[in-house]
Amino acid sequence: MTEASAILKDRGARPGPFAIWIQAIRAPSLSAAAIPVLLGAAIAARDGFFAPGRLVLALVGAMAIQAGTNLINDYYDYRSGADSSESLGPSMVIQRGLLAPEQVWRGGIVAFAIGAALGLVLVYLCGWPILAIGIPSVAAGYFYTARPIALAYVALGELTVFLFMGPVIVVGTYYVMALRFTWGAVLASVPLGFLVAGILHANNIRDIETDRLHGKRTLATILGRTGANFELAAFDVLAYATSLLAMIVGAIPWTGLLALVSVPRAIGQLQIVMRETEPKQLNLALFRSVQLHMEYGLLMIVAFLLATFLRW
Repeated sequence: MTEASAILKDRGARPGPFAIWIQAIRAPSLSAAAIPVLLGAAIAARDGFFAPGRLVLALVGAMAIQAGTNLINDYYDYRSGADSSESLGPSMVIQRGLLAPEQVWRGGIVAFAIGAALGLVLVYLCGWPILAIGIPSVAAGYFYTARPIALAYVALGELTVFLFMGPVIVVGTYYVMALRFTWGAVLASVPLGFLVAGILHANNIRDIETDRLHGKRTLATILGRTGANFELAAFDVLAYATSLLAMIVGAIPWTGLLALVSVPRAIGQLQIVMRETEPKQLNLALFRSVQLHMEYGLLMIVAFLLATFLRW
């Protein structure tokens, strides 16, 4: 019996192919792509622009690129040794013997191809500026962990995620809806960028020791545990501070104060990272970070829709 077979025997019957791929793409994490797309559409709706067909293309395309990024990330983290059978990552399909490494890599390429194909449809419908958004997005997703760039291995993970899962997606979706750009959408996207960067940073706080062991340089490994904890707090504070600033200058309507309902979630997340030291317990902080991003994002989407209906 192989090691993978023994693991599967211990954990019960092998899941079906559909369930395996849902686990492999980390389906719950796709909200990190869906929320900024929907926020961009809500901002455009407030400005009088809405195109449901193009929104569906942008939404599915963004989620496909995110799925591809997750798969390629798992493949290269496995190859580099950063992810092992002892890791606490959300997928682990390679380590558990559910998929071969080459299957995961091919799945990532297929997901990127789907995202690129939908992007080309949007180029036809919306014009060449979509290429300026789509090509860097796919490249950043692939080279997030792929050599020779491996952004996540040279402490550029948070910056990459901030840019591409914040302003790039939100402003890109706004353009798909309105066929023009606006600085208001850029300002409104910044808080969400800080919160999605916080998801990655919480993940890196949990993995700080294993990342050091395998030579993976992240902001967490550079700053150390105490510094990394304070950086996560800074991401949260900056998210709410830039939200208020965007309201003052009119980029976010005052209904955006609804997003303050998510503050207790941020406090709970920070309490966990300040209190816990074991990676398994820190998984809860990562989960809270995902919840915070989703909660804030949904509240801000509702805020823009309310402003649209109330004509604020």
